[in-house]
Amino acid sequence: MVVGVSGGPDSVCLLHILYNLRDELGVSLHVAHLNHQLRGAESDADAEYVAGLSRKLGLPATIERRDVKAYRSKHRLSLEEAAREVRYTFFAEVAASFGVDKVAVGHTQNDHIETILMHLVRGSGTRGLRGLQPVTPWRCDDQSLTIVRPLLEVSREETEGYCRREGLSPRVDASNLLLSQLRNRIRHELLPLLEKYNPRVGEALVRTARIAADDLAFMDAEAERAWKRVARLEGNAVILDRKGFLRLSVALKRHLLRMAIEKLVGEVKDIEAQHIEQIVGALAKPAGKRIVLPEGITFAIDYDRYLLSTGSGASSPYPPLEGEFTLRVPGATELPRWTVEARVVSRMSEKPESPFVAYLDAEKTGAHLTVRARRRGDRFQPLGMGQPKNLSEFMVDAKIPRAWRDRIPLVCSPARIVWVVGYRLDDRVRVTEKTKEILRLEVVRSDDQCGEGRGNGRKAQTGTLSPA
Repeated sequence: MVVGVSGGPDSVCLLHILYNLRDELGVSLHVAHLNHQLRGAESDADAEYVAGLSRKLGLPATIERRDVKAYRSKHRLSLEEAAREVRYTFFAEVAASFGVDKVAVGHTQNDHIETILMHLVRGSGTRGLRGLQPVTPWRCDDQSLTIVRPLLEVSREETEGYCRREGLSPRVDASNLLLSQLRNRIRHELLPLLEKYNPRVGEALVRTARIAADDLAFMDAEAERAWKRVARLEGNAVILDRKGFLRLSVALKRHLLRMAIEKLVGEVKDIEAQHIEQIVGALAKPAGKRIVLPEGITFAIDYDRYLLSTGSGASSPYPPLEGEFTLRVPGATELPRWTVEARVVSRMSEKPESPFVAYLDAEKTGAHLTVRARRRGDRFQPLGMGQPKNLSEFMVDAKIPRAWRDRIPLVCSPARIVWVVGYRLDDRVRVTEKTKEILRLEVVRSDDQCGEGRGNGRKAQTGTLSPA
């Protein structure tokens, strides 16, 4: 087992306890210490102390130094965040070199309480109220690690007392000097103030965290069940069936959204409750609405699906469309990841249908129809307008996200674009009282395997809005 040792009382206490219990636990120990190069000679002295302690205990050690300040500037993080990422990346590398993926660290109940309050002050949801957990997965870029906290039910005063009884002389805890301003103020100002209202406030917070953890365990199980019904991970995007998702309780929606984000990017330290609430508040917005979140995540609304993705292309509900395809009229035409069905009907549906269904004047469109993506200079006459308009301008006015525009299917006759699929017909092919034959076109994503559309891919592209 790799043990992270800073040289302070908490980590020295942890190392000494594990050393005494190594035979009983059946583990061999390896000490890992990182010199953050933030305190000059003091940082070097910490490293020398840990090296000396390791030799005294007869334990192997890996001691390295890394430039935390440079990492902080490059990634625009707080000093505490940068130090944590650099330190855990180092731990992950040390652990991997021995074929393991765990590191034990000396966080105590005091750290746990401070973390709960930090999350509370920042407006965290229930997940943040759990505080620190005994076992936590960690991931940064390509590095992953399991963090184990054996002392989480032990107070800082107890670790200091242990060191005194065992004749250990730990350094002034260097990690204290890496704390954020908020954590320091919570430790030295807020907690002493709260203790005046309730001398046992620490116990109350720990109890609250335990209840929150129990509630979240239940919600995790419920979210896993809901995931199978309404969600799927596809590349760097999570696709949520809109109809099925909206039927979930608000609590389960929040939980599933956070689960989706975790599946995309792993650790979600920058995704706060306010970001989840921003998404929940937008669920009823029309198609085309997008929300940009931290970690390069985009939430996009389609007619019958929601998309959480990293990268602009993945946020498009439309698959890439290359080339030009001739439609069978009447009949079904299979395109890459699309199916277009054309049939002549006697009348239009009286009920609103999907934006992927259109009714056109068959005589005006003709029988020679094709499907393609947009081209430079495309124009059409949007339904309700008296003159043609540049397609690019229409897409801007319709607030179609830029990443979607080159993927939207266009149904064309030899003379013109007759339908911008999902958005608007050309006014010149609309059904009127003089129409003799009505052509019904339906465009279906043939690769859809999510939620209610499972099996035939049809319902996953059925919405509640009629074509504009």
